[in-house]
Amino acid sequence: MNLEYFQMVDRVEAFDPARRTIRCLAQVPERSTVFEGHFPGYPVMPGTLLVEAVAQAGGFLLMALNGYNRMPVLTQVVKARIREVVEPGAVLTIEAEVQQVSSGLSAVDGRISVAGPESPTRAAECEIRYRTVPFPAPGLRDLVIARAREIGAPVTSGGAQR
Repeated sequence: MNLEYFQMVDRVEAFDPARRTIRCLAQVPERSTVFEGHFPGYPVMPGTLLVEAVAQAGGFLLMALNGYNRMPVLTQVVKARIREVVEPGAVLTIEAEVQQVSSGLSAVDGRISVAGPESPTRAAECEIRYRTVPFPAPGLRDLVIARAREIGAPVTSGGAQR
C-alpha cells in the first residue's frame, strides 16, 4: 500500500468471475505522511482511505470482468461503516462483490478485515456505486493494465485471460 500515491491494493489474492468477487491484500505502511495529521502521536488509517481501498478493489473487479474495456468511476458511496481502528502495519483483506451491472452503472458491496492474532476483525463495510466510462485519456488503459498485472489482477481481453 502506498498511501501517497493512493495505491491501496498490494495484491489480488483471488478472483472468481462466476461469482463476480475479488479478494485483495494490502498492508498499511508503518510510516506515511498521512499519519502526520491523522493523528499526531496516535497514527490511524483514515476511514476515507479504507473506503478508497474497497473502491479500488471493486474497480479492479469490474475492469477484470469487462476485459479492461471501460473504466469504473466512483459515483456514490451509499453506505460506509468503519467498525475498527486500523493502525500502521495492519494487514488488510479487502473483499468486493458485484451486486448489479446495468447500462454503464455498477453496484459493489465490499468489506475489509484486519488480520489479528486469533481471528480477523471486520474493520469496514461499504456499498459503492460506479459509472463505467471509456478510458478518458490516451495511455491510461495501458497504465491501469500495467498496475493490474503488478498486483496480480487477471487481465483479460475480449473475455480471454492473458
